[in-house]
Amino acid sequence: MRCRRSTRCPHRVRAPRSKAAAGTPPRHGPARREGPATSRNNGGTDSRRACVLGCVQRQGSGGSAAIRFRVAGVVLLLAHLLLVSWLTLRPLDVMWVTAANLEPLAGIKAALELGPVEAARHIGGGLLLLAPLGVLLPMASGRLAVSPWASLARTVAAGALLSLGIELLQTGVPGQVVDIDSLLLNTTGVALAHLAVVPAGRARLRRRLLRTRGGTALRGQRREVRRGAVLRDEGSQGATPTIPRVGIAP
Repeated sequence: MRCRRSTRCPHRVRAPRSKAAAGTPPRHGPARREGPATSRNNGGTDSRRACVLGCVQRQGSGGSAAIRFRVAGVVLLLAHLLLVSWLTLRPLDVMWVTAANLEPLAGIKAALELGPVEAARHIGGGLLLLAPLGVLLPMASGRLAVSPWASLARTVAAGALLSLGIELLQTGVPGQVVDIDSLLLNTTGVALAHLAVVPAGRARLRRRLLRTRGGTALRGQRREVRRGAVLRDEGSQGATPTIPRVGIAP
């Protein structure tokens, strides 16, 4: 219902504009609203963190630096396995060898009875032989977002299987002796090296990746905000005025 008393009445019904008028933006344009831009700026940190953590959870490559890190881990792992094979599976030319030890901790007790030097050589050698696997195996896998306990379990299991394989192969190598204590010491060394290095190293790499990708995402968001502001400025200027054609008298 249209009020006919005054043109300024709030109940006055306005006539719809034509298509040409509806498609033409106003000369000065509407006032800018700061709500959406402010909400985007306030939520920039949360969205950036969620994006980066999502990339980490999906096991993303992380760029060329992560690829080089993983390749270095694979190369070092192969080099260490070759060294271990040479130390444990090469034939030894000795006059006599001791009997195989299949009783747990019997070899460690015998080494302790021989003195601190012999005990340190026997126990320390067993712990250090496969200890680098505790770091090189996670390094070669290239995983950052993984449960610490799951990573420890996988690494220790891999080290135990490798040590067991070495002990089984030593049964056919002249001069090498099978020792169950070597299996225990090797597995313990892998676990200690993993606990000492891998959790702290992964946390540091995650923080570095968060800073790197977070800065990239923040720069992208700022670029989008500036692009949106430019587009709004261009839209608020309105249509370009045209000069009507004036005929020239003959």
